[in-house]
Amino acid sequence: MGSLANDLVGTWRLLSRIDRDSSGGPVDELTLGSDPVALLFFDRAGNFAAQFMKRDRSVADAAPLFTGQNNTAAIGGYDAYFGTYEVDETSGDVHTRLVGALSPDHVGATMNRNMKVEDGRLVIRLTTTTADETAVHRTLTWERAG
Repeated sequence: MGSLANDLVGTWRLLSRIDRDSSGGPVDELTLGSDPVALLFFDRAGNFAAQFMKRDRSVADAAPLFTGQNNTAAIGGYDAYFGTYEVDETSGDVHTRLVGALSPDHVGATMNRNMKVEDGRLVIRLTTTTADETAVHRTLTWERAG
């Protein structure tokens, strides 16, 4: 079994994104939709990049008025950011520091994610909030794209 830092390296394609509240009920996320298209990249030097796009961008979304805790903001159905990352092998937590982001408010921010690579899939878990401060537990599942 390899280290998480080693297993993360590569290009990942999003398979699913599931948002649940504390009771396990689904939570709608309108800026990217429930089934966005996304790519995620990690290199051995500690750099990463992520891009997410709402599948149907035919209706223009206004600039976001709210950004959840431990999360970035999509603009017009698109979100992108890049920076550096550090892995805590014991906890599986990955701390990403945003060097660049579509939303200027997020440049310099640190986001925390719990990650696990198992059976060729990357599973990322994080907690964020909605505009009314409802806790959202997000699970993203990725497959290797290259």
